[in-house]
Amino acid sequence: MKHRVAILVMDGLVPFDLGTPNQIFGTARDETGQRKYKTQVCSPGARPVETAGGFKVMPDHGLELLDQVDTVVVAGIHAGDPVERGTVDPAVRDALQKAHKAGKRVMSICTGAFVLAAAGLLDERPATTHWWWAERFREFFPQVKLDADVLFVDDGDVLTSAGVGAGIDLCLHVVRTDFGSEVANRAARRSVVPPWRDGGQAQYIERPLPRPADATLAATRSWAAERLDAPLSLPDLAAHANMSVRTFTRRFREETGVSPARWLLQRRVDHARALLESTDLPVEVVARRSGLGTAAGLRQHLQATIGVAPSAYRRTFRVVPEVNGG
Repeated sequence: MKHRVAILVMDGLVPFDLGTPNQIFGTARDETGQRKYKTQVCSPGARPVETAGGFKVMPDHGLELLDQVDTVVVAGIHAGDPVERGTVDPAVRDALQKAHKAGKRVMSICTGAFVLAAAGLLDERPATTHWWWAERFREFFPQVKLDADVLFVDDGDVLTSAGVGAGIDLCLHVVRTDFGSEVANRAARRSVVPPWRDGGQAQYIERPLPRPADATLAATRSWAAERLDAPLSLPDLAAHANMSVRTFTRRFREETGVSPARWLLQRRVDHARALLESTDLPVEVVARRSGLGTAAGLRQHLQATIGVAPSAYRRTFRVVPEVNGG
């Protein structure tokens, strides 16, 4: 059975945000080429939707589609009540609340977070949206724990992404969570995008151009990524970059949108996930090789990141190599 996805579109639709889940989920296939998802598009009353690109989208379904799927994706909008007044059509609000209460996973791309917030699904929860809209979002929805520095937020049953391209990051994350890295990486290759990106959207926020003499920290990040099993400290990283700790920390956050410690922890968790998927190494060895110390440390960080224990993650996503003649 394919995982069923409904993409909810509304007037003011950002066309890219409709194309993103169709492209990523549509290219998510197993090793035999079988599709893992079925995507369909809906709108209130199955009405034609005006896009921000100057053309209309003609959905095949109304809001009743939300009752028939496993995941609901709300595409971003650049006009309409959610982004202009912080309110949403009661029919949309009720349909989203019903889907959420029924156990559907609910996602938003870019300013689709305004729709989820207006429907009350983000109250007292962490979320993100496009950095350009962050100030208005906070004004409309002070009860939401907005983090405008990240590319996406996975809060379990409700997920939100930052602007435009971050929707790709979120959809690939969902594919990886649902079916493992092999399927997600295959979808990324088909779409000619990286399987994941470092840092957060803060790296794209408008700020004064750096001086020509200011060097990128890419070399230091690569150096650290090759030594995840080593006890790398902030002074170690700064020394490799030939900077003071204070300057290095500021420059690192400017380039990636996150602190060095947060970036390093995410790389270590990613490496641990890859080892769990592709090897039979004991959990203790995976923890050491990924720089997370002990099995308890690995368990804690994996639980905090994706909500499962190492053993459960391995059972779900373990890639078993094919044996000739077997």
